[in-house]
Amino acid sequence: MIGLDEWIAAETRFAADAMLGAISATHLAIERPGFGQRVIPRPGSVLASPVPAHYDPEPDYFFHWFRDSAIVMDALRVALAEGYAGSSAGVRFGEFVQFSLALRSLDGRELLRRGDFRARVQPAFLQYLRPDAEIAALSGEAVLADVRVNADGTLDFTRWSRPQADGPALRSLALLRWSQQFPPADAGLMRALRQLVSGDLAFTLSYAQKPCFDIWEEQSGYHYYTQLVQAQALTRGAAWLDESGEHARARACRLAADAIILRLDALWDEAAGFYRSRADTVAGEKALDVAVVIALLHAGRASGNHSVLDPRAQATLTALEELFEREYPINRNRPPGQAAAMGRYANDHYYSGGAYFFATLAAAEFHFRLAQALRGGARLAVTEENSRFRERLGIAKQPAESCLAAARALQRGDAFMRTVQAFTPAGGELSEQFDRTTGAESSARHLAWSYAALITAAASRAQAQRSTPASVPATPPAGTA
Repeated sequence: MIGLDEWIAAETRFAADAMLGAISATHLAIERPGFGQRVIPRPGSVLASPVPAHYDPEPDYFFHWFRDSAIVMDALRVALAEGYAGSSAGVRFGEFVQFSLALRSLDGRELLRRGDFRARVQPAFLQYLRPDAEIAALSGEAVLADVRVNADGTLDFTRWSRPQADGPALRSLALLRWSQQFPPADAGLMRALRQLVSGDLAFTLSYAQKPCFDIWEEQSGYHYYTQLVQAQALTRGAAWLDESGEHARARACRLAADAIILRLDALWDEAAGFYRSRADTVAGEKALDVAVVIALLHAGRASGNHSVLDPRAQATLTALEELFEREYPINRNRPPGQAAAMGRYANDHYYSGGAYFFATLAAAEFHFRLAQALRGGARLAVTEENSRFRERLGIAKQPAESCLAAARALQRGDAFMRTVQAFTPAGGELSEQFDRTTGAESSARHLAWSYAALITAAASRAQAQRSTPASVPATPPAGTA
């Protein structure tokens, strides 16, 4: 096996190219004969997976998900900034903005007026179609809660877990980050971007108090992941609205964000030692979920509660590590220098119910971001809550100097990267999962989110290394064997 630095350098180039292949993939098509469909992606669409599949056995992810597309486009910004992607990234971003804006004109009543889509569906597939009343309700803001659309920009008329409210919040964050780091020179693109952000913030403000389906599209309720990205979108959006002179809207966004953070604070489970993933979860019902860690990264809060510096967030990550160390056979007898392969939650049964590339990469990125924050002057809190987390860093017994804590966090992140390296095929392809027992890839192939997670983890590592002193303590952190 090649060295970690060499592997990351090669894999980030592969990941950036593969991820770009899922954006504006106008050369691809999928045939869904059961539904009478032939879908050719439009410019600006983002495929969750560019591999046509029909649950044979891989799932059909040939859709533009609002959540996944925002995650991918935010990672594309990072890839451009770090030099993993070239100027085509900016072109794809512009196409994404225009495609997303066009989706606002979708209207389910128009689909029903045409009346021919049901006639093309084979009888055995009619059971998977949405009721007419549900389709008729799709217009305006309701489209944003509709989870996904076909990659040709048409409504998805199949049954799915709806509504979901994280996509517009994530998209507004991605757009605001792009506009700050790479301001569009084209006035028309900037106008389109502003329209999108304004609409996404209005939706997020409206849906902040409403239950919806979770990031895994399995349960309805009030979810840590959705609520945290909503809070951050409203906070960042408030600053943007103030700059535009919309002070009343900005104040409403801030008040809503503050209320969300209070609700999230209440999800700390003192007895269990982690943030619960949902307001009404109880022990054994997905209370401990890696979605909490992913939320911290996607929201990107710099400090305080619900950031990588939060001792309770650190405790949640440790609880997840301990869970998957127990649950996954591939985590037993692993080589020195590798951390646990990470999944979603206990007793997961989706496909292999195994480890996820983006979950394991999230654990790595958490540590890299922590290292960067510590090198920037933050302190690693010493509390009872994060004691097991500090043990894994090898600095359990006393407050550590920030430079030492940063170095240990960087080493710990590398341990997770080595795990990803160990289960990545020689060609570099990243699926959604790798089997909990065999380590073989499973579920969707070439998952765009997996590549996005690799890019953001590698970029966070590079940023941490640039800000960490060259002399790193030789003693490896505890818990990596």
